[in-house]
Amino acid sequence: MPLGTLRATAHHAGARSADVIVIGAGIIGAACARSLSRAGLSVIVLERSAAASGTSAKGEGNLLVSDKGPGAELRLAQYAGSLWPSVVAELRAELGPDFPSLEYERKGGLVVATTDAGAAPLLAFAAGQRAAGVDALPVGIDEALELEPELNPAATAAVFYPDDAQVQPVAATEALLASARRSGATVHIDARVTGAIRSQLHPDTVTGVRTTVGEFHAPHVIVAAGPWSGEVAEALGVSLPVRPRRGMVLVTTRMPHRIFHKVYDGDYFGATQSSDAALQTSSVVESTAAGTVLIGSSREQIGFDERLRVEVLRGIAAKSLRLFPFLENASIMRTYGGFRPFMPDHLPVIGADHRAPGLWHASGHEGAGIGLSLATAEILAAQLLGTTPPTDAAPFSLARASLAPHLGSAA
Repeated sequence: MPLGTLRATAHHAGARSADVIVIGAGIIGAACARSLSRAGLSVIVLERSAAASGTSAKGEGNLLVSDKGPGAELRLAQYAGSLWPSVVAELRAELGPDFPSLEYERKGGLVVATTDAGAAPLLAFAAGQRAAGVDALPVGIDEALELEPELNPAATAAVFYPDDAQVQPVAATEALLASARRSGATVHIDARVTGAIRSQLHPDTVTGVRTTVGEFHAPHVIVAAGPWSGEVAEALGVSLPVRPRRGMVLVTTRMPHRIFHKVYDGDYFGATQSSDAALQTSSVVESTAAGTVLIGSSREQIGFDERLRVEVLRGIAAKSLRLFPFLENASIMRTYGGFRPFMPDHLPVIGADHRAPGLWHASGHEGAGIGLSLATAEILAAQLLGTTPPTDAAPFSLARASLAPHLGSAA
């Protein structure tokens, strides 16, 4: 659709109408708002609580290729990785030195097998990634110990990924939103979506939303509400099989830097790709710029239950010692948990809703949303503007065959 035609369809005057409504002010919604507003569209962002207060505030800020096997998600991650350096530089130049640092660091990742049985699968997985263009470098244990001197020398295999990076997720989200505002976007917080506004002539077509703070009108409505996207979709009259998958992280007190990369056990990939609702833990360890150490991770489907579960923390702590025995004497300062937006086929949904013209989705990234946010926004913006997406968007269509069994009828 030509830009002029698209802008002309936003026919409701005033601050409560725009070309596009984005539901969700986490990093996916923020990235979409920035891309669309910089393309010249008027954008309204609606957030049920505060910006960057949900999943984006509860993650580690990982920008990874190391945990993705060959396929559509890996290609999306590779494209996303190419965007981050330039976008970070743009945001720094645009927002100035007084804006908090995004703490972007291409620190590299080290994936380690801690058992004899885990060595061959890890090396085979890395070989498949290399065939797909990933810089996955098998290293001997002596080399691994040069990269991470405190690593358990009993490790059986290791692969180094120089392209793995990290960003401070809240700062990144706030920077993307600030940039979107500078291009004209408006953000409304404490605005919970309660229903859809539909065309009188075409009842399937979404033309806006009702919220707890009033109505907002736009010819395009994007659901980017992370693990709450299923609830939002239901309020808008469609089904979306996004479910919350809880994870927890331990945070140590500050210490001299003794861990220099993102380091995780090779069984982490299996946990990310599992559909099992039961508790799964795997060891993921990294230092922060502030000197704390983040220790994860867990995955379980227990709805939006936020209660502290000691057995989860115990499992995370025990597995971390397989990688770094010195952590046995570390002091835990705090723990935190969050909810990842889980999809049954482990791929995000990016694009139009084939059942409801005017409705779009950018959700279901599970634990990869921080890293994939910029690429998601570029794909969605291209689709909405009628241009060619920068990478193949077909695998992320809501109409893909793998999601057909999970799509119910309209609410």
